[in-house]
Amino acid sequence: MALPALIAISHGTSSADGQRAVTGLFDAVAQRLPGVASRLGHVDVQQPDVAASLASVDGPAVIVPLLLSAGYHVRVDLQREISERDDVVIAGAMGPDPRLAQVLADRLGELEPGVRVVLAVAGSSDDRANEDCREIARQLAELLGRDVAVGFLAAAEPRLDAAVAEAAASAPVVVANYLLAPGYFHDLAVRMAAGHRVADPLLLPDAPAPASLVDLVIDRYEDAAAGRAAAR
Repeated sequence: MALPALIAISHGTSSADGQRAVTGLFDAVAQRLPGVASRLGHVDVQQPDVAASLASVDGPAVIVPLLLSAGYHVRVDLQREISERDDVVIAGAMGPDPRLAQVLADRLGELEPGVRVVLAVAGSSDDRANEDCREIARQLAELLGRDVAVGFLAAAEPRLDAAVAEAAASAPVVVANYLLAPGYFHDLAVRMAAGHRVADPLLLPDAPAPASLVDLVIDRYEDAAAGRAAAR
């Protein structure tokens, strides 16, 4: 029996660097799954969109959100797109997952004693997604052996600039960057950090995707595919 297609769905960005970074992750995943028809689509900004990506696949498919938490796009947009497709399932979002926290720690590098860490996250109108991000902050804090505050770029409080200002009142600050790739929110994080160092996002345009994140996407696909087979 043929394996279901993999449809990886990112948010989408107008940033050329962000596009290359996400495509690099997708290409690495597709290379690891040579027997699986693979497509990359987007919920916003870029083409192909979700509908076109689904239309390009004939038969069963697994949508893997290249999104860091299960917010509106996962719970509403993607569910609406598959409402008439009983042969398509949606895998879990990428986060929270300890592998993401480890990449965040790697991006920060070695920190001096006393440096305070603020985790920059996009933010969502769905607080379940925000709680996913808070869980990543807890995982990162455990890895670093120090507290990690959370600052939101939109939709939730505290905003990143306020979180950075509060932390900087008593110690040097570095911003951990819980964004998948360069783009609008990364640029906003740099502005809101007000001169404090902002670590690189999880994916970079001119570097291979971390192997752990390739594994993570494949795990999401395989878990959803296995669940679909069991349900049948």
